[in-house]
Amino acid sequence: MRASSWIPWVFVVLWSTGFTGAKLGLPYCGPFTFLAIRMALTLLCFAALLAVLRPAWPTLAQARQQWVSGGMLHGGYLGCLFAAIKLGVPAGLAALIMGMQPLLTALISWRLGEKRFRAIQWLGMALGLAGTALVIAGSKGVALAGGAGAAFVIAGLLLITGGTLYQRYRGGGVHPVAGAFHQYLSALAVTGALALLFERGVPVVWSGEFIFALGWSVTMLSVLAVLLLLRMLRDGDVSRVAAYLYLVPGLTAVQAWWLFDERLSPAAMGGIVLAAVGVALVLRGGDFRLPGRPASGGRA
Repeated sequence: MRASSWIPWVFVVLWSTGFTGAKLGLPYCGPFTFLAIRMALTLLCFAALLAVLRPAWPTLAQARQQWVSGGMLHGGYLGCLFAAIKLGVPAGLAALIMGMQPLLTALISWRLGEKRFRAIQWLGMALGLAGTALVIAGSKGVALAGGAGAAFVIAGLLLITGGTLYQRYRGGGVHPVAGAFHQYLSALAVTGALALLFERGVPVVWSGEFIFALGWSVTMLSVLAVLLLLRMLRDGDVSRVAAYLYLVPGLTAVQAWWLFDERLSPAAMGGIVLAAVGVALVLRGGDFRLPGRPASGGRA
């Protein structure tokens, strides 16, 4: 039985709020401190789920694999993303560049000999790159192209791609909830170490906006959105998940415009559409599926 028809739409809306939620909370806290608090609270939520579900516990070797993928996916990727947004990278631009991850993963899989690209997929690759260029040129992100903000976004893209591929090839055979727990445990270690190293003494302002952003990130993103993703994957929607993810950059851009007055030019908005079409052609034209196992957790 396939996931209920409403689940994918709720999932993609929640997923898109990860970028704007970060921008809402970061004025009151360092990016790594925010994430360390988020991971600690998320661990408590998944510990409660483990107590209720009582899944099989992974072996030490399996747990180590989850630690590696979780460190890259939830610690490294999110750390880079939050640092980039803290430095002023527009949330819509960050979402668009991170949205290239399925395309980059497909390209790496092609290079490894797993798949061959058809002509329509090469067209999709070109459209995706052209769309990304249009968005960068049509936003203030062009001013960040040579700065630390752009470097963090690119590093985050590489980390989420590497973490996804590692999870795909090495992270299987673990119950998704148990796997997610170990991944968040690793992410807490990574973000906590970064917070102690770079943000010691930086105060946390417990404002209403910060508490809302933190609570939303934990309950709606790290817990509910991940559980919806696992439901979709369990019910056989693997090939459709990537298609829904194409909507995330556009939704994020709308949210960022509404909440933070981040304005994109008509060319940049067209670039978002063009990039989404390009990624769709690459992944769907060759029956590429969303890389990774259900326990891979999430991207925002």
